[in-house]
Amino acid sequence: VQLQASGGGLVQAGDSLRLSCAASGRTFDISLVGWFRQAPGKEREFVAAVTWSGGSTYYADSVKGRFIVSEDNAENAAYLQMNSLKPEDTAVYYCAARRGVHIVVVAGAYDYWGQGTQVTVSS
Repeated sequence: VQLQASGGGLVQAGDSLRLSCAASGRTFDISLVGWFRQAPGKEREFVAAVTWSGGSTYYADSVKGRFIVSEDNAENAAYLQMNSLKPEDTAVYYCAARRGVHIVVVAGAYDYWGQGTQVTVSS
């Protein structure tokens, strides 16, 4: 499975961005897609996850109510709609996928990773 994240950019606080994650290859292996982010000098942290069937979603407390994760498995894509962005949301955002269906927040549990897309939120 190959993943390609896109949609990052430079925005102001309060703005919105929509990240996309395009999947290719053995997409039938995917059961769960997660979004992670990593700010300079910090560890990679979980942001949100969605089952590939779209039935379940899960969010980190820091983004709950502001971000919406979704998927379109017919298009082999997942999305992260980010609203009310804050400067502390600045990071490189990665999409990841795993074969297991259970929602997990640990990066090491994901089998496939995209290359990351930079999101910068200015105050």
